[in-house]
Amino acid sequence: MSLVNTLLPSDQIQVVEAIESWQQAVALAGEPLLKRNYITSAYIQSMIASVEEHGPYMVLADYFALMHARPGEGVNQQSMSLLVVKEPVDMLDKPVKIFLVLAAKDNQSHLESLQRIMTIFMDTQKYQMILEGNKAEITELFNEGGNEQ
Repeated sequence: MSLVNTLLPSDQIQVVEAIESWQQAVALAGEPLLKRNYITSAYIQSMIASVEEHGPYMVLADYFALMHARPGEGVNQQSMSLLVVKEPVDMLDKPVKIFLVLAAKDNQSHLESLQRIMTIFMDTQKYQMILEGNKAEITELFNEGGNEQ
């Protein structure tokens, strides 16, 4: 089983047409991790508070936000989840369609998996596919090369 496959299983990938606000998007993006008890609701609140306090610095590329809070706080297990919103959401004047939630236990252990996932996002064709919001295609993208569970 590949590392990417364990980090982003299909039940931690969501696609929605539209959402009211970026705060709701962050909460929804974190929901699969919350349900599995990988994170606490405090972690979701921290991600939102961080953007409200420091601005949209988590928007790393067009339509892409890497959502995270301080490592360890409210994180029970290192994990990631993905929300794709087909209609861009305004995050303090930055349009966002992709919310990747990164829940890290410490400052180091998530780096390799993050690097692998970012390789997918940095591939223009794959990025475009993610933006299109076809969940089956997105799931396949993050499970490529890994054995199916």
